Amino acid sequence: MSAESLGSRLAQALKTHGVDTIFGIPGVHNVELYRGIEQAGIRHILARHEQGAGFMADGYARATGKPGIAFIISGPGVTNIMTPMGQAYSDSVPMLVISSCLPLGPSMPGRLHEMRDQTGAAAAVCDWSICAEDAESAFILIDRAFSEFESGRARPKHITIPIDVLGELGAMPKFKRDKASSSNPDTNTVSKITNMLNAAKKPLFIFGGGSVGASQIANALVEKSGAAVFTTYAGRGVVSASYPLNFGATLSRPDSARAIAQADLVIAVGTELAEVDLWRDKLGHRGVLVRIDIDNMVLDDLHGASVKICADANATLSAMTALALAAPEKWNAKEIAQTKAAFRAEADSERPGIAPYVDALQRVLPSDCMFYSDMTQFAYVAKELYAMEKPGHWHHPFGFGTLGYALPAAIGGKLARPNQPVVAIAGDYGFQYTIQELGVAAEFGLNLPIVLWDNGKLKEIEDSMIQSQIAPNAVVAKNPDFGKLAEAYGIGFAAPKSPEEFETEIAAALVAKRPTLVHIGPD
Repeated sequence: MSAESLGSRLAQALKTHGVDTIFGIPGVHNVELYRGIEQAGIRHILARHEQGAGFMADGYARATGKPGIAFIISGPGVTNIMTPMGQAYSDSVPMLVISSCLPLGPSMPGRLHEMRDQTGAAAAVCDWSICAEDAESAFILIDRAFSEFESGRARPKHITIPIDVLGELGAMPKFKRDKASSSNPDTNTVSKITNMLNAAKKPLFIFGGGSVGASQIANALVEKSGAAVFTTYAGRGVVSASYPLNFGATLSRPDSARAIAQADLVIAVGTELAEVDLWRDKLGHRGVLVRIDIDNMVLDDLHGASVKICADANATLSAMTALALAAPEKWNAKEIAQTKAAFRAEADSERPGIAPYVDALQRVLPSDCMFYSDMTQFAYVAKELYAMEKPGHWHHPFGFGTLGYALPAAIGGKLARPNQPVVAIAGDYGFQYTIQELGVAAEFGLNLPIVLWDNGKLKEIEDSMIQSQIAPNAVVAKNPDFGKLAEAYGIGFAAPKSPEEFETEIAAALVAKRPTLVHIGPD
């Protein structure tokens, strides 16, 4: 085989790993990465900002389950994508960022895009960040990243390659990869917790985002055992919202601790039980706590699990289902329904005016619709009230909590599933963090409804200041005319004045041949 630059060979290597789409921005320092993309048959999506490229890769990964790939320049390209990398790390999203870096060794100061420690900076927000000092190291690191995506907790990786190394000529290496093995549970421990489940009078499961792939078996197990269910926000849909003993994604409600305290056995699957899941220090359990997770670090936290299984959720729940005894409902479905109604009333009173619009979305959108939401009050209400029947279909910047996520992530998701419905939900302030990515949505003619909740301010922060007895300050910013903005990008615009009009406009946006900005607010 004739010699090719490392950049060209990297595209072919990514193709062997199943990569079909790359998000990024070319520059003088990473131009060699672009030499072989077309030859490898890989589609490249040009973002308007590296932050947008990172969120698009995140959204693509969440929609497909495959790693999202981003090509980024050295220096500011890396610092711009660090926010999406941090979000992907927090939410266990597989993402591979490949950047250029300056040549190694001494040289004159003041070079273009110079950073003191680019590798170390990225390492703060991802699983690992390593400089490939030669071609062999680059291929080894790519293979390592994909192997870890398959076998462990999915988190972003960063490979940076010196500019001079990217241009070096060489031959394409031969690949021989062994399929990564999954983590199977210990048989004795599975028998132990299944016996505990069979003996429990009021068993309770808590499903997190790490159990999304185990939805089918999770539904079977809870119905067979008569157990009640809570889910985290990321775990919504793991158990059908129509299951009568499902409390929903209401762990953050203070009174959820009272419900959890009634259980004599709590089995938490694929969840950190983190601050952003509970918004309190303690889960509230009084019975035995069992933890099942692929990440050992999660098992040894302050919640104090009595039994711990470090294994794949699907394999563990499948083994438990085979051993579980059929049982009637062990909780009162009517009481759970009353508790959920009280939780809904609380959510509505805390952020009034939003619930009717959430209900309108529920009426008009199909069950396979995929959502990407931003840090906005509309999403805070919808995450509790919108009943999800399928897992892995509502994506939100849960842990890192960055603004500007929804639009570019939804673009990545829509590009991944062009024939299925995708909806973006943003607030007027956060929307402007990545507003320029409207250009990408318009360029590809994506039929993407973008719900824009506009209350003319940082309302959540204003409320927080008032609760803290601080006179509201720096919470109001001048907004553009969003209708004229949509016109400038050549996309659709609607401004419904009621939930009923909103429902009609969303239905129209789903079949439009371009993005539609659907502008609503408390007025």
